[in-house]
Amino acid sequence: MLTYDLDRRGKLARYDYLYRCIREDILAGRLTAGEKLPSKRSLASHLQTAVITVQNAYAQLEAEGYLYTREKRGYYVADVERHPAAPGRAPARSAPQPQRSWLLDLSSGGSGTEDFPFSVWAKLMRRVLSEEGEALLRATPPNGADALRRAIAQHLYRFRGISAAPEQIVVGAGTEYLYNLIVQLLGREAVYGVEDPGYSKAARIYALGGARTSPVLVDEGGVSLRSLEMSGAQILHTSPNHQFPTGAVTPIGRRQSLLRWAEAREGRYIIEDDYDSEFRFTLRPIPTLQSIDRAGRVIYVNTFSRTLAPSLRISYMVLPKSLTEHYRAQLGFYSSTVPAMEQHTLARFLDEGYFEAHINRMRKSYRAQRDAVIDTILQSPLGARCRVSGEDAGLHFLLTIDTKCTDHVLRADAEGRGVRLSFLSDFALRPGSAPQHTLVIHYPGIDLGRLRSALSILEALLYFRDWKYKGRK
Repeated sequence: MLTYDLDRRGKLARYDYLYRCIREDILAGRLTAGEKLPSKRSLASHLQTAVITVQNAYAQLEAEGYLYTREKRGYYVADVERHPAAPGRAPARSAPQPQRSWLLDLSSGGSGTEDFPFSVWAKLMRRVLSEEGEALLRATPPNGADALRRAIAQHLYRFRGISAAPEQIVVGAGTEYLYNLIVQLLGREAVYGVEDPGYSKAARIYALGGARTSPVLVDEGGVSLRSLEMSGAQILHTSPNHQFPTGAVTPIGRRQSLLRWAEAREGRYIIEDDYDSEFRFTLRPIPTLQSIDRAGRVIYVNTFSRTLAPSLRISYMVLPKSLTEHYRAQLGFYSSTVPAMEQHTLARFLDEGYFEAHINRMRKSYRAQRDAVIDTILQSPLGARCRVSGEDAGLHFLLTIDTKCTDHVLRADAEGRGVRLSFLSDFALRPGSAPQHTLVIHYPGIDLGRLRSALSILEALLYFRDWKYKGRK
């Protein structure tokens, strides 16, 4: 009889966990082709679960071709290609392992989902259903619903100084999708310059799209012009308003130099990733590169994942007018990747002022959360040996620690005690392009009580490691 511990399923549904376990046994050869599986009722009784759980698991396996049925005789294992066996390893029944529970995970943060305006969103969705009716069932234009593109254009003009026609705006399911479109639009033959240290996912997506990438060093003013010239890049991906992860803000003189670089040769473009521009806590938001671009060389990209919720999966880009017709001719056959209901709801959320009100609330909430986290750090035993920087904008800041301990050693020590860290060096594309001993703190969602415990652990680890280092000296 098949035996699996369904209590180890973590967050998976019971049928999904059972399906995965049986599939793994088939692929590993522990269940062989032609072998008859227990009946749904007998397996359910053995595993102490509902018959519907086994029925759904079997149905999924049959749909994917792992099982087949014989009328009135039950389910049998199909003949499929097996996983190669690991040498020297005894066969054993394996199951998906639950994710580790951390005392504190400083490598990722929340994104405001706890303050999502559910009541407003629900009200707008009901109105959209009532007023749009059957129009919601028709195909949406490839670049997004007209209503949403108009709303985004108005929002950008009022709050980011960007003057763009709705025809220049392309809506897509996440920035990753838009990066792929950009590669297809600008060509795989071009070299894409990516910030180092920087957002590594963009580089990976460009590379998987068939394009060659070249790292461009980042200093205290953002992208280094000298490094950019030496990189051989024709396309530059940059976040000049709040570089990730360093937090650098590119000054106006260098912004103008970047635009001159793009204008110097045909085919050069800048992809301006303005991923968290809404969350600036001192002075006014920094003007965008796109707003001072007169030659049409900037592709502006932004997302609602940070400001509303990651699961909403609505991002957009603003194309230069010179690329708009090229996009329509080359990529206009794609279907819209965002459901019409969400697009029309978001359009009203923007048009009726709810988005602005939500951002104001979130900015106030994040500022309070950031201040509380920084105060907790500075008042802790670790406070005397660390320095905070990059805290004026965005949902993360840097914490530089005075220690001789390497990032690798400190990470291993901390994880062994339940604290997960994120270092600036983790985002380096080349060795040495980011300094050691600097933590990237994603502060939304941090529990202050757990943070105090984690800081005490880190201080003890650093004291022990530095004491050993002095002993060797």
